Amino acid sequence: MNPLIFREYDVRGVADRDLTDDLATDLGRSFGTFLKRRNQKRIIVGRDCRLSSPRLHKALTRGLLETGLELIDIGVGPTPMMYFSVFHLDADGGVQITGSHNPPQDNGFKLMSGKGTLAGEEVRELRTLIERRDFSLSSGGKIEEWNPIEAYAGYMRGNIRLAHNKVRFAIDAGNGAGGPAALAAFKAVGLEPVEMYCEMDGAFPNHHPDPSLPENVEELVQRVKNDGLALGIAYDGDADRIGVVDNKGNIVFGDRLMILLSRQILKRHPGAAILGEVKCSQTMYDDIAKHGGRPIVWKTGHSLIKKKMKEEHALLAGEMSGHVFFADRYFGFDDAIYASLRLLEIVAESNKPLDELLADVPETHSTPELRVDCADEVKFDVVKKVLDHYRPTHDILDVDGARITFDGGWGLVRASNTQPALVLRFEAATQARLQEIRSEVERVVESAQPK
Repeated sequence: MNPLIFREYDVRGVADRDLTDDLATDLGRSFGTFLKRRNQKRIIVGRDCRLSSPRLHKALTRGLLETGLELIDIGVGPTPMMYFSVFHLDADGGVQITGSHNPPQDNGFKLMSGKGTLAGEEVRELRTLIERRDFSLSSGGKIEEWNPIEAYAGYMRGNIRLAHNKVRFAIDAGNGAGGPAALAAFKAVGLEPVEMYCEMDGAFPNHHPDPSLPENVEELVQRVKNDGLALGIAYDGDADRIGVVDNKGNIVFGDRLMILLSRQILKRHPGAAILGEVKCSQTMYDDIAKHGGRPIVWKTGHSLIKKKMKEEHALLAGEMSGHVFFADRYFGFDDAIYASLRLLEIVAESNKPLDELLADVPETHSTPELRVDCADEVKFDVVKKVLDHYRPTHDILDVDGARITFDGGWGLVRASNTQPALVLRFEAATQARLQEIRSEVERVVESAQPK
């Protein structure tokens, strides 16, 4: 067993190398044991459309059933559909087989106990149970099937408040698991998007489904421009990340999207706590405060953010990568389809182009997420060396990696929790200052890497 598949907030690896049938079965046994020892018995099981997901589903459910759990199999769909099903059916937990935005050969497991997502020590406990062969096996396990599409779309019909349904927009689902569910939800509220790659195909033949990378939304940008659309929306492989393109074809990264969404919420809930993560622009935190909100900087990671939201009673949270979490009128989990509909509410109500809705945000110069290859075994040590380098001379936020404040900007270095990589991001008042900060930090990172 490769111990590195047990990440900070999920279990993930290369499917045919790390996620063998035996490993998946053992994970089912350990997760089932984990739940039973907390008096939880009835859980949701879902999977994305990756080519390895059927094999992993068969092996995982075998292990879960050996612990005597009652499984509700919701079939193939996006991760938010599993989350929704846990809440809708008041289940005791859930598991989604998904590689999310990772390459096609990867896969993994996102896990829920009760209404919360496993993270940190809880994920490591699953590993320990496997290593010790400490399983609570029993008879009585059973599995039933349930299709959540009708309930999910019906919930959207009753929740979303569109001023009109005339907004023209495109959806690029990247052949991931979210296409059919998104189309059902849009149809339920009376919307007809221009469809792009909404058919599920685990080989992802057209482009990789990760809208946080500009090259993956190039076709969407052209479609918006060529067809004169109000906006374009893209999803990652399991539709818990949203990407947005405005009416002029500009990418609206997650932190700028959060500005729009937080303004809508703060109109109705003055003083509300709004959560962001360390990669988000300073303009986002400043805008939340300007509009009467309570901005909170927190760690990257869906399960970590959901836990912090509950602690702070935050109504909204978001990551620069496109994870958006609504506790306002929703359940507090990241659902790119629901986030799309909340964005469309704002566009329909404003009757303004999307680019004009952000015209008053101070202009800064920033990079997208930059990923630097770095082995899992050393990436956290590299971040520590960067912290040690800058701590004596700079203001540093170390809640997740190193966010270093410079005169006229900031830089971030953190270890990815999903890939063997470092994540860097930079923002500054001018393009020249941005390049200066980036060049300096990249030199420090390079010197901290093993030769």
